[in-house]
Amino acid sequence: MSETAPAAASDAGGPATAREPKSVKGEKKRGLFARIALFWRQVVAELKKVVRPTRSDLITYTTVVLVFVAVVMAFVTVVDLGIGRLTFWVFGG
Repeated sequence: MSETAPAAASDAGGPATAREPKSVKGEKKRGLFARIALFWRQVVAELKKVVRPTRSDLITYTTVVLVFVAVVMAFVTVVDLGIGRLTFWVFGG
């Protein structure tokens, strides 16, 4: 270990290494209400970018989800019945 390593380690926790948020030069920190207004303006701008599905897309998506849920339910039912019968066969009943 070099001689500078202990000195560097002792200075590691000092206030010189504390991170403070950096702001853009010349820009003042905005007030609470200005930040809230900026947030809502950005939310509205993002929501304007949202593309809504057409009626046929919505019907297709709904059908796919319902079929997937039905398949998963059938799979879980078969597995549950199989484990139940296996349990009765092993432990008797």
